[in-house]
Amino acid sequence: MSTAPRLTALDAVHRALGATMTDFAGWDMPLRYGSEREEHIAVRTEAGLFDLSHMGEITVTGPEAVDFLNFSLVGNIGSVGVGRARYTMIVDQDGGILDDLIVYRLGETEYMVVANASNAQNVLNELSNRVEEFDAEVRDDRDAYALLAVQGPESPGILKSLTDADLDGLKYYAGLPGTVAGVPALIARTGYTGEDGFELFVSPGDAEKLWNALMEAGTPVGMVPAGLSCRDTLRLEAGMPLYGHELTAELTPFDAGLGRVVKFEKTSQSENFVGRAALAAAAERAETAPPRKLVGLIASGRRVPRAGFSVVADGKVIGEVTSGAPSPTLGKPIAIAYVDAAHAAPGTEGVGVDIRGTHEPYEVVALPFYKRQK
Repeated sequence: MSTAPRLTALDAVHRALGATMTDFAGWDMPLRYGSEREEHIAVRTEAGLFDLSHMGEITVTGPEAVDFLNFSLVGNIGSVGVGRARYTMIVDQDGGILDDLIVYRLGETEYMVVANASNAQNVLNELSNRVEEFDAEVRDDRDAYALLAVQGPESPGILKSLTDADLDGLKYYAGLPGTVAGVPALIARTGYTGEDGFELFVSPGDAEKLWNALMEAGTPVGMVPAGLSCRDTLRLEAGMPLYGHELTAELTPFDAGLGRVVKFEKTSQSENFVGRAALAAAAERAETAPPRKLVGLIASGRRVPRAGFSVVADGKVIGEVTSGAPSPTLGKPIAIAYVDAAHAAPGTEGVGVDIRGTHEPYEVVALPFYKRQK
C-alpha cells in the first residue's frame, strides 16, 4: 500500500515558485525551480537558498550522553566542544556504514545528531537500541525542525543583514543560537556544496517567514532558490560522498577512503564501541592490501557517466562509477568511482567508462574536482 510523501513546511512556497517536485526519501522535495545549471552557478558565484527539512534530527541528552555517542559512533565525540560540530559515521558490528552524520554539541550534556533523510529512521532505531546501558535519552526531533541552507560566497553578507549573531567568529563546523529575521534559530556554518554557507535549524512554523526574509535580502545580490538537483552536482564537484552511492553498508569507512573519521582512542568508551574490532581489521587491510580507491574521473568527450557504469582499462573492468553528472563549473562530465588501486593514481592513462557499450576515455584525478578560494 503506497504512502503519500511527507511535505515540508515550505511546500506551498515551492509550488508557488513553480518548482519541479520529486519524491525523495519519502518527502516531496523541490528538484529544481528552473534551470539546475543556473542554480548551480548561482551557488558558486553568488548564493542559493535550499530547503533541507527532510534531514533527520535526533537529540541525545543526559549525564552519559557523550559516553553513549562515543560507544555508538566511530568518532571521538568527547573532544567536541560546546557550540562545535563533527562529521562522523554510524556503523554496524561488521564495520559497514549505516549512515554518515553531523553531530552538534548544543550544551554540556545535549547533542543533536543529523542523519540523512533516507537513513533517519534506521539511525533512530539503532541509537534507541544502543542506549539501554547508558544514562542518556534518544529523542526523535524530526518534526521539531525545518532546515534552510544559505550557500555561496554572498551567504555571509546576506545573513549578516538579518542577524546580530557573531558570524565572523563562527568557524566552519560550528553552531550558535541566534535570531535571524526575528526567528529563533540554530545557526550552523556547515553545508554540502563546497562553498561557504550556513544551515539554519528553525521551528517549522517559522520556516516560511525566514525563507521570505532571506530571499528579500539575497535577491539583490543574485541569490536564487536552489533544488536537490544542483545540490547533487555541487557536492559531486566538491568530492563529497553521498550515502547509497559512495557510502553503503557493504563498505567500511576505510574502504571509502574515510578512515580518518574513525578514532580508536576516545575520551570515554575507547575500548568498546560498535564495530571496533571489524574496523581495526579494515584499517590493517587498507594499509597492507589497499582495496579499490575512490577517485575522480573527468571526461574527454561529452557523454555523461552514471552510477553503476563500469570503469575499464585494457579491456577489463577495474571499477565502478558511484556518481556522475555534467559539471557546470568544469564544463565537462565528471564522475566519482571506485577503481583498483593499480589504476587510482592521478594521471593514469588508458582508463575509460563503459557507456552503453562504448569505452569513453576519462582522466583519473584526485578529489575534489573543485575547491573554493579561501
